[in-house]
Amino acid sequence: MACFGRIAFIFALVFFSLALVSNARHNPLHHSRHRQKFVSVKGSHFSLKRSPFLFNGFNSYWMMSVAADLNMRHQVTQVFRDASAAGMSVCRTWAFADGGSNALQLSPGNYDERVFQGLDFVISEAKRFNIYLILSFVNNYKDYGGRQQYVQWARNAGVQVKNDDDFYTHPVVKGYYRNHVQRVITRINTITKVAYKDDSTIMAWELMNEPRCDVDYSGRTVNGWVQEMASLVKSIDKKHLLTIGMEGFYGDTMPEKKQFNPGYQVGTDYISNHLIKEIDFATIHAYPDIWLANQNEAAQMAFMGRWMRSHHTDAKTILKKPLVIAEFGKSSKDPGFSLGSRDVYMGAVYKYIYRSARHGGTLGGSLVWQVLAQGMQQYGDGYEIVLSENPTTDSVISRQSHAMNALSHLG
Repeated sequence: MACFGRIAFIFALVFFSLALVSNARHNPLHHSRHRQKFVSVKGSHFSLKRSPFLFNGFNSYWMMSVAADLNMRHQVTQVFRDASAAGMSVCRTWAFADGGSNALQLSPGNYDERVFQGLDFVISEAKRFNIYLILSFVNNYKDYGGRQQYVQWARNAGVQVKNDDDFYTHPVVKGYYRNHVQRVITRINTITKVAYKDDSTIMAWELMNEPRCDVDYSGRTVNGWVQEMASLVKSIDKKHLLTIGMEGFYGDTMPEKKQFNPGYQVGTDYISNHLIKEIDFATIHAYPDIWLANQNEAAQMAFMGRWMRSHHTDAKTILKKPLVIAEFGKSSKDPGFSLGSRDVYMGAVYKYIYRSARHGGTLGGSLVWQVLAQGMQQYGDGYEIVLSENPTTDSVISRQSHAMNALSHLG
């Protein structure tokens, strides 16, 4: 009888999940939660309207740049529609494009209003589809300008700078960044007429996408910068959550943890950086197929398991803050790639996150890299997922979305 009871329960749960998926697909704008409140942190968990907030989400870094072109905005809308239909509720995207073509910030303090209005559109569409946003202020890499562009701007102005890592320490370069943060947070949306700092559609700000520092592997240089800039953000905006944007590499705070790094350091310290009180939640990224490219898939999967377990344990016992797997995926460029292998990999990651959440762990959700709309091949990097063209992957994502949403309601 006990066995039969378990089978009946499992059947009922599966039926309920399928019903949720079907309902969402027939009405992608329908969500049971309301959007009037800001996502907050209570203890080591995300909270929304005094209930747990557990989510499944995605990255679409390109949204602002695409939305800057009025003729291409339908692609932003399509991704939000597809993601909402799959039950995803959080999107991470860039609030930067520094120098170069189609730039938001043409030069320090000089902005292209057309591109800023593209970001206005992204925020308004996210709100329409009941999707929260995590907005990043700058890139570590030269794509979309990044800290290299900030240092070059200073060099062009006659400032004596040595290398790109002066981004973290030189007062002129830091001033450029501080001004950008102020400009974005206080921006008044031309569509919604709401200041970004007052818009609950934004779940969190992110200081930088994947900060790294080659001149100081200890993590102390980045730590000083994070402390300064986190204090700045919170002085302007106390309503939104804040995260760093880290990959999760360990530094000198706990040297014994370096064994979990993929064989090298990048100048950050997962522990000390995230212990800064103004930082509300921790993040990790996970690309074992890149970091361990010379190893087989089984070894990469084993690394992924250790990577998630170690950071989850530290978030719960040391940081005492929520954890988000903010980037992960499987590339079609990987040797032996198949859609089936991607689905299995994503399913394994999702399973770990769900089990953590079900047992009260600090893992609040994940953001797969990356979701595109049809006809966006130019933004493909091997990791792209077009939900309408990949029904099995869409199904894996949908099941996770509704499982996490169901746990939120149980809480």
